Amino acid sequence: MKKFLYLFRGGDARMAEMSPEEVQAEMAKWGEWMQGLAEKGQLIDGLPLKAEGMQVSKGGQLITDGPFAEGAEIVGGYLMVNATDMNQAIELSKGCPILNAKDGNIEVREIADM
Repeated sequence: MKKFLYLFRGGDARMAEMSPEEVQAEMAKWGEWMQGLAEKGQLIDGLPLKAEGMQVSKGGQLITDGPFAEGAEIVGGYLMVNATDMNQAIELSKGCPILNAKDGNIEVREIADM
């Protein structure tokens, strides 16, 4: 098995418009999808990320507010999964609820062995 990283972007505007009950129902969909991956031994780890952050550059000498990406480009969370290859990793990602948002997308990247 190879390891893959899912980077989630988008869906923030949709979530902001939801009632607390709708947010809870949406999070339940995420839980079901992730539980299915876990039951198959494919889920390694994953968590949402807060919007705030800092950017470190210039050899660690410059610390500024970040991220600086456009709103739709900000990574909102990640998941690490086991899959046989990129095709399987892509297929597994298709069950993710973020894809129900007009601007929701998942970047799928293989994690390199070191």
